[in-house]
Amino acid sequence: MYQVAYGDIQSVLQKDFDGVISIKNISDAVIQIRKSKLPDPDQLGNAGSFFKNPIITVKQADELSTQFPEMPRHQVENGIKIPAAWLIEQCNWKGHTAGKYGVHTKQALVLVNYKDAKGSDILALSEEIITTVQQRFNIHLEREVNIW
Repeated sequence: MYQVAYGDIQSVLQKDFDGVISIKNISDAVIQIRKSKLPDPDQLGNAGSFFKNPIITVKQADELSTQFPEMPRHQVENGIKIPAAWLIEQCNWKGHTAGKYGVHTKQALVLVNYKDAKGSDILALSEEIITTVQQRFNIHLEREVNIW
């Protein structure tokens, strides 16, 4: 069976596809959701989703849930997946700008280059985000992008 209870997929399927669950409809729903949240790279420089959703232990998730009861969590085979975007938002990074670069206003996973920022600027921003999330939640974010 298909997993559609993740993120906005179920609501988009219901609203735009009359609740019909098929591989095609799920794919179209995911594409629609991404287009609504992710900037067009032709319009605004970005590398798409910059961070992976971390997987933590059930024990750590339960402990965090007492402090952050609204924390979204999804059971996976090897633990609990926490949305990296939620963690980043809780650390007030969503919409943050630092002159030529920043964190996208609609999706906290996306680091953007507004005007001629260097790769080292984006890398430094990602380090700050990783450090902040680590300090607040004791969760280490991993970059999803490849850095050479």
